[in-house]
Amino acid sequence: MLNPSVRRQIIKLIKREVVPALGCTEPIAVALAVTKAREILGALPDKIELGLSGNIIKNAMGVGIPGTGMIGLPIAVALGALIGRSELELEVLRDVSEESVAAGKAYIDEDRIEILLDENAPSNLYVDAKVFKDGHTARAIISREHTKFIYLEKDDEVLYQEAEQQGDEEEGDDDIKLDMKTVYEFAIESPLDEIAFILQARDLNKRAAELALSGDYGHSLGAMIKNRGARYFGDTTVAHMIAYTSAACDARMGGATIAVMSNSGSGNQGITATLPVVSYAEDCDASEEQLIRALTLSHLTSIYIKQNLGRLSALCGCVVASTGASSGITWLMGGKFPEVCAAIKNMIANLAGMLCDGAKPACSLKISSGVSTAMMSALLAMNEHCVSEMEGIVSDDIDQTIRNLTSIGKESMMETDKQVLQIMICK
Repeated sequence: MLNPSVRRQIIKLIKREVVPALGCTEPIAVALAVTKAREILGALPDKIELGLSGNIIKNAMGVGIPGTGMIGLPIAVALGALIGRSELELEVLRDVSEESVAAGKAYIDEDRIEILLDENAPSNLYVDAKVFKDGHTARAIISREHTKFIYLEKDDEVLYQEAEQQGDEEEGDDDIKLDMKTVYEFAIESPLDEIAFILQARDLNKRAAELALSGDYGHSLGAMIKNRGARYFGDTTVAHMIAYTSAACDARMGGATIAVMSNSGSGNQGITATLPVVSYAEDCDASEEQLIRALTLSHLTSIYIKQNLGRLSALCGCVVASTGASSGITWLMGGKFPEVCAAIKNMIANLAGMLCDGAKPACSLKISSGVSTAMMSALLAMNEHCVSEMEGIVSDDIDQTIRNLTSIGKESMMETDKQVLQIMICK
């Protein structure tokens, strides 16, 4: 068993990375920066200027903003200025109402918001919010993490400044650097009372799925698979997994006013790391302890991969989170460390290169692909089939295999990312 000091570091990391989020985290991060700048200004600004990294714009263009019935950044920015509360962090727009939405629409119509692409942004996740009123100004900058303020200013007086890190390093200097063996040992051997908090992810994300299964959100993929699609998908474990997971994504991307438990700054990643494992556990009558350990394995595997990949990249986050889910499902099937590693390798051999073209209702389709592949990879692993080091980007060593994936997503796909953004903003 890992020593208590290491376990405490990992628990701290999980509790920082697995948190509730209301709405897609990229427009919410923009709303949070605007809210903070308005709070510093001390008044509703007459003008808002935003400089955003390309990945922020990409992930905020096509997604619904909770409680508004609207899509995209302008309404998130307006509501951040009008009713946002920065202490709520990723739930900054919790107080949205019909009245505030109407006021937000009026604010947009008055042409008070200017949104620009910052081509020289120092990180893929970067929000620079400046607000103005009666000759006074305020500024708030978020970078590297969705709630991490690195600069605050009022009337040219610096209130807070953090030295910018080089490159796109997301995690703090004091974060424990994970490897797959440590991830597995922590999840499977830690005292249960230390990790039982992960069940909060089940509770939040399952509520989002159930909301979508009884309503009409996004593309309603989850509800379609569960109801009209039963003739084709059947009443099977994998159909249940896909339906529940895609339904929660439908709700979130469709703008439902419901929080989900995120992972590494992404609600969709939190959903995908959670609900396939929960659904499989329910179908196979797993105990609560088994579910806790499987969820911990899934979420921590996702966190580990994101440590290497970074918060935002050209690689679709469902690749990461569904790989985590596959590890949890494999363990629930009775697999041990070798089988979990085999499932991860099978996932990477299949889904590597799935590009991220922004947060949007169609994310439920990609998530569904990830969930079905998670089950397929687990079944292969449990039947002693693993993609070998002679095939593609898979290496014999599991940690090197993960680094191979993340180096492609973080470095080799940079030009792809730029092309995707160019296509999106020119449509």
